[in-house]
Amino acid sequence: MRIYDIIKKKRDNYELSKAEIDFFIEKYCEGEVTDYQASALLMAIYLNKMNKQETAYLTEAMMNSGDVIDLSGIKGVKVDKHSTGGVGDKTTIALAPLVAACGAPVAKMSGRGLGHTGGTLDKLEAIPGFCIEMQADKFIESVNKHNIAVCGQTASIAVADKKMYALRDVTATVDNISLIAASIMCKKLASGANAILLDVKTGDGAFMKTLDDSFDLAKAMVDIGSEMNRETIGIITDMDEPLGFAVGNSLEIIEAIETLKGNGPKDFVVLCETLGAYMLVLSKTVNSFDEGIQRIRESIKSGDALDKLRVFIENQGGDKKIVDDYSLLPKASKIVEIKASKSGFISKIEAEEVGVSAMILGAGRETKEDELDLSAGIVLNKKVGDYVEKGDTLAFMHFNKEEKLQQAKERLVDAYEIVKEKVEPKRLVYGVVTKDEIKKF
Repeated sequence: MRIYDIIKKKRDNYELSKAEIDFFIEKYCEGEVTDYQASALLMAIYLNKMNKQETAYLTEAMMNSGDVIDLSGIKGVKVDKHSTGGVGDKTTIALAPLVAACGAPVAKMSGRGLGHTGGTLDKLEAIPGFCIEMQADKFIESVNKHNIAVCGQTASIAVADKKMYALRDVTATVDNISLIAASIMCKKLASGANAILLDVKTGDGAFMKTLDDSFDLAKAMVDIGSEMNRETIGIITDMDEPLGFAVGNSLEIIEAIETLKGNGPKDFVVLCETLGAYMLVLSKTVNSFDEGIQRIRESIKSGDALDKLRVFIENQGGDKKIVDDYSLLPKASKIVEIKASKSGFISKIEAEEVGVSAMILGAGRETKEDELDLSAGIVLNKKVGDYVEKGDTLAFMHFNKEEKLQQAKERLVDAYEIVKEKVEPKRLVYGVVTKDEIKKF
């Protein structure tokens, strides 16, 4: 078998076999297939696309290019949740203890943030002492004992994906549904979960900007999960404006805790309830979505979810006192208010611009080498649909270094649109994708 023939076959728009895809991934990881040959094949895939079967073969080959985690030592049905990323997406921080408090095992491996989207691990490291590195036996023991553990992915998971993504990033071959789906799902499948819930973001602050593309990506990933015998559900959710009010690591930890105390922003609460209910269904903890919603709400009302968060933090070396004392978290030395330049209704808050503004303040990374300021970020004071008078506070910017403040401020101001007529906020959940059907709301 020759890589030349495989490139030519895909260039001419023929379907690749499992053997050909396995050969490409294996030889590319071993260095026998060069970057320029891999680039040629990726461009052929980008232009001619892959069908459902090819995408499943590619995902499986990428999954098997590194370690595949064995979570069979954990009792019950393990459900993993993946978000395609967004601004203010602190969902795992609240959702993991919520679902664990309801009796479902949460064994989650998360990543770091890059660019305007935040990473779960970065947020957790805002908690003093919290450790995101765990040995396999400690990870399994934690889930069996407490129903919850969240750690970083090992470098040896899905080795091919790391090499391929770096190449796609510089060869204009990122925006392909099959390649995106395979990249996400190979890591989820290698992480050992029995079932997978996908939170596919759509809109300005998301990777997928349109509803059609978001549904297509969800369907591709659900098909992969089903092909690999993992029950998989995709939920399409809005990211046209930031999720909740807080954007920035320490600030998002506080908002997640407030949500477990029953004081969360409406959109964030709805998202946690929705995702949590589906996770409980997938884990066989409840029999229906409605029962799942009820259980999630009860765990907040009873305080069980908040107690589980304390246990989670303490078990991974963190200071659980932060749940009741936010002064123990990193705190910015300066806060600046952003005021409305005119009266009217907020018609848009461009999520990506808010995310970039927070990144400039230090809350995110432009490159992998950038050091985060865990206290920096933005707290919105108004959301889409709210009325503001000229001079009202739209948001608060939290920062320590002033050299980039003006640049960040300009991005944040430009993110807002204010109009005379009242605007209704967009819906949060646009639909659900399962192996059997696509429901659009």
